[in-house]
Amino acid sequence: MFLRKTQRKKDGKTHNYWSVVENKRVAGGRVVQRHVLYLGEINSTQAEVWRKAIEVLDEDSRRSRTMALFPEDRSTATTAEAPVVQLRLADMRLRRPRQWGACWLAGQLWRELQLDDFWADRLPPSRKGTRWDQILQVLVSYRLIAPGSEWKLHREWFGNSAMADLLGADFELAEAHKLYACHDFLSPHKDALFSHLMARWRDLFNANFDVLLYDLTSTYFEINASDVPEADKRRHGYSRDKRPDCPQVVIALVVTPEGLPLAYEVLPGNTADCTTLRMFLAKIERQYGRARRIWIMDRGVPTEAVLAEMRGSDPPVQYLVGTPKGRLSRLEKQLLMLPWQEARAGIAVKLLAQDGELYVFTESVERVSKERAIRRRQLKWLWKRLRELAAMEIPREEMLMKLGAARARAPTAWRLVDIEMDKASAMFIYTLDRQKLRQVRRREGRYLLRTNLTDNDPALLWQYYMQLVAVEEAFKNLKGDLAIRPIFHQEERRIEAHIFIAFLAYCLQITLQRRLHALAPGLTVRSALEKFAAIQMIDVHLPTTDGRQLLLTRYTQPEPELQLLIQQLKLRLPPQPLPRIATGTLPNHRP
Repeated sequence: MFLRKTQRKKDGKTHNYWSVVENKRVAGGRVVQRHVLYLGEINSTQAEVWRKAIEVLDEDSRRSRTMALFPEDRSTATTAEAPVVQLRLADMRLRRPRQWGACWLAGQLWRELQLDDFWADRLPPSRKGTRWDQILQVLVSYRLIAPGSEWKLHREWFGNSAMADLLGADFELAEAHKLYACHDFLSPHKDALFSHLMARWRDLFNANFDVLLYDLTSTYFEINASDVPEADKRRHGYSRDKRPDCPQVVIALVVTPEGLPLAYEVLPGNTADCTTLRMFLAKIERQYGRARRIWIMDRGVPTEAVLAEMRGSDPPVQYLVGTPKGRLSRLEKQLLMLPWQEARAGIAVKLLAQDGELYVFTESVERVSKERAIRRRQLKWLWKRLRELAAMEIPREEMLMKLGAARARAPTAWRLVDIEMDKASAMFIYTLDRQKLRQVRRREGRYLLRTNLTDNDPALLWQYYMQLVAVEEAFKNLKGDLAIRPIFHQEERRIEAHIFIAFLAYCLQITLQRRLHALAPGLTVRSALEKFAAIQMIDVHLPTTDGRQLLLTRYTQPEPELQLLIQQLKLRLPPQPLPRIATGTLPNHRP
């Protein structure tokens, strides 16, 4: 990198503008220059002193002063209007490159949700001046941008980011014991946060809360179960992550069809799905009041008793839920007698009213094609694999293991095959169960929905049910993009606080996702954060002729593609930080 001077004539005068550029070699052996930093104008004549003067923070006097900057080879004199500082441009040094853009974007999202005001009231500074609200913002931004452990945040990430510059703080925000201690202050404010977020979703996205999606997931801990205290929420249970060997906790989440979260709860790992709905119905009613809401759930969440309570309440709590395959088998004869009705293009339905409910048997052409392709692909692979295994001469125990691996890889196809194995050897015979195959073909792409919304359009009911993907996407983001796991905390209260921080990061993520969906469609949250992360912050050290140091802290120029994205998102980059000047070495950060 090196300095480049650009001369421009304006009003009959010559102005010198300075930039930091770097050489880039391109195809054909050519070298082009990439603009990295813009330093602005450094005066060339004494007459420009009062026309081009800048505000500089004088670290020696601890106050802001107006100064005029000149190259060292210009003859100048100090004036009363603005003291002159001559710079030794040849001795310029670039130091401490750090990631700025994604941190700045996270801060914009934090303020857009008004979380700065929310937490400033609830996490006031300690007697020693510790800004717990800013520490929380660092934890949430880290979880959004580059999720990892608090130890990695302390040892590596904070120093390589511009969070201190953006918050006007220093490394105190990343002290290890404060990062952990901040977790202890969060849980009491959970319900207040839910109410605050509901108001923000309404203001920002004109969200309504007539339709709520409810589902559960689990997250596991790679620890010895015997080390877990007796009353701890970490328990063995049904693992959606295919890790039944590990203790886990269950997370129940309510979101809108757009994926905007309203509430969540952390439950013991052995909690059955069907025991949670009654608690959550009461929680939402207590938090947001009684209203006509439509609850959309997957099969296995509600029990018959809870559905009866929902129908019998005043006003009735409306629901739309998938049904287990056993109920479809019981109603299949009645449904076969009913005619298909076209709800919309590609969607046909059969309607069966029974006991104050409406059963909606739905067939989707797209789902038929998708599920049929999955079944055919699995069955083709399984049939080939069984033929290979049947030809092998291996011990019986090894054959059983290989058959188990084949079953795990092709579970849908495995149900269609009958396997009879010799009790004393590894020999087996396999046949296709054609009756099961006919039944599976008849049900592919078909779903039986159950609702007390008897007056609604069947196409609308199908659309509602397909929106369950929003809550599944929320769980996917929590586990994947925001890396809620692994959880390194040992105490239950800090485990719950860790999930709380991941929930806050998801709120920032979904806010950016909604912005991108409206203003920059086709761009994912992760790709947007990566583009913003390309903006770095660099300290430009310029020695002066009088033995002082001028520090210009500057963020780099965004590339044209990113500039377009910033415009599309209706954002505006802030002004560059105030230059600082002092005798001797300047500190890295100034609170």
